[in-house]
Amino acid sequence: MSGGKWDDLAVRLAVGIILAIVGIWSIWMGGLFLNLVLAIAGAAMTWELARMLAPHRGPLALQLAALSGGALFAAFYFPPYVGVALLLATPLVGLNWLVERRIVYAGFAAAILISAFGLSQLRNDFGLVWMLWLVLIVISTDILGYFAGRQLGGPKFWPRISPKKTWSGTAAGWAGAAILGVIFMFVTGSGAQIVLISVAMSLASQLGDIAESALKRWCGVKDSSGLLPGHGGVLDRFDGILGASLFLIMVQGLIAFPPVPY
Repeated sequence: MSGGKWDDLAVRLAVGIILAIVGIWSIWMGGLFLNLVLAIAGAAMTWELARMLAPHRGPLALQLAALSGGALFAAFYFPPYVGVALLLATPLVGLNWLVERRIVYAGFAAAILISAFGLSQLRNDFGLVWMLWLVLIVISTDILGYFAGRQLGGPKFWPRISPKKTWSGTAAGWAGAAILGVIFMFVTGSGAQIVLISVAMSLASQLGDIAESALKRWCGVKDSSGLLPGHGGVLDRFDGILGASLFLIMVQGLIAFPPVPY
């Protein structure tokens, strides 16, 4: 169906399968393997971020990416409070190196690094099951939103920022997250709050996608890069995981996670 609304599906699925294999393998293995994947992904996203904000300074993007990836990998092996301090300090270097859009870079770079650090901590502290829960919430939100939005169409969620995102796709993502929440409630024996948390995680992943879409529109680019055919860049693919991870980091101090039955 060349030229149709599904013409990118084959490439998108192929790259998605490869990403899924690498992701599942690293999550399953944990430890060094997961940390390496997270550090590489963090470096790639930082490179894409710097290229969008300073498109005429290619070497600078590589330097910031190398610095961020190295700092992220090192942070995994420090106590959490030291690791977080290291990661928060790293984007400040961009404030000095960049000439313009420095505050935006520092904010997004900090979000990228803290989110990746949080994913490693989630795997270490709560184990494989809850790491898979977060990833599955984001994947189901993305896939159901993609197909429901393409098939059902309807009113746009926020056309000025994300022209392709529809309310039908957004609601489908919430529904999928709720179903996954119910499944994990029974599989893990956790409390019913996990259903509401799952829906909130879905919304957080969508907000991560919207934030990245706003950044791209501000920079005047369609994709963060072309590293992942059919998906755009690494930041395009993992913006939802960034949003979900940041949300979980923020709410862990307010709720009992994983929630226990009353």
